Amino acid sequence: MKKILLLLMLITLAINSNAQDKMNRIDATKQNYRTLFGGEALTGQGNDPEMMDILQKFIFGEIFQTGNLDIKTREMITCITLTAMQTLPQLKAHIGAALNVGVTPVEVRELIYMCAPFIGFPKTLNALSVANEIFTERGIALPLESMGTVTEENRKDRGTEIQQPLYGNAIKNALRGLPDNLGDEVARYLTEFGFGDIYTRKGFDIQTRELLLYALLTTIEADSQLRSHTVSNIKLGNDKATLAAVVIQTLPYIGFPPAMKVLRIIADTKEQAIREEPNKVRLSKIVVDTNRLKEYNAYLKEEIEASMALEKGVLTLYATAEKEKPNHITILEIYENEEAYKSHIKTPHFLKYKEGTLDMVQQLELIDTTPLIEGLKIK
Repeated sequence: MKKILLLLMLITLAINSNAQDKMNRIDATKQNYRTLFGGEALTGQGNDPEMMDILQKFIFGEIFQTGNLDIKTREMITCITLTAMQTLPQLKAHIGAALNVGVTPVEVRELIYMCAPFIGFPKTLNALSVANEIFTERGIALPLESMGTVTEENRKDRGTEIQQPLYGNAIKNALRGLPDNLGDEVARYLTEFGFGDIYTRKGFDIQTRELLLYALLTTIEADSQLRSHTVSNIKLGNDKATLAAVVIQTLPYIGFPPAMKVLRIIADTKEQAIREEPNKVRLSKIVVDTNRLKEYNAYLKEEIEASMALEKGVLTLYATAEKEKPNHITILEIYENEEAYKSHIKTPHFLKYKEGTLDMVQQLELIDTTPLIEGLKIK
């Protein structure tokens, strides 16, 4: 019951976010249709005037007034949705409408390029063919300006720079266990192709790409990916009300059941918890040269005392030695977040410890961990 109430509240928030500015749906339909297509809506003409009346009032009179999206963003969402669905006649009409409301040819092309890792190249090429047909009709010179920014040498690194902060090693971990390390290969493809070749392109910033991708994943019902992309969108500043508006914008094209599933995912996502970056918790397991143990312990004591006294981001450095093997040392390290850890390993006292004990350490194993009880504090 509680989840149903949350879902209803989320839909109500999206619907009412601009309620004060709403026109009656007949006037809104006519205005939005004229702006997008340059023609008149609700004419009563054609073979199925009743369906067109229902469709136009719902899409352009109601959906287009729901949520906090501008008309340009709405048309980009519509275009990426229709690309994923491969409804090419409707895509052609909406690419024209997108250009009419300020979407640039480059932006049209980039939103189609974004689809390739998720719907494959044949469908992507179908959509590009439609876009290029519209460009030619409008006298837009082809090919468009290149937007690529990576080389063969740096595409993996550039892709990793985008992927890692948003998703970590989730894909690699999900594919672990496949024979012949094939899971690692697929994870590499996603990093180099999906993020390196596509996400690094000019034309959109990462926040806009993630927002448009959310519409695409909603359309193809990629439920497991939608959970992680809900989190990544919120990290990038696309709040839950905006994501709900994106899903509702796709609703007339994909239908209620797929849209409702994604609205539930959004409703169940704890936005505040996402924004609070988790602590970095690590175990350092060290084997020290027995003959130099006293010297090592002196370096370690000095480093820990300085870190705890001088660094706000260092929450715990707790060192222990095994009773039967005193040269086997384990250190529980807790940092406020990843940035605090990165700052810590650049400090003079840590570098003194690291360089001073380098030839004393015989084995070093660093084990990153996940706390089983989130937010538990050490007294």
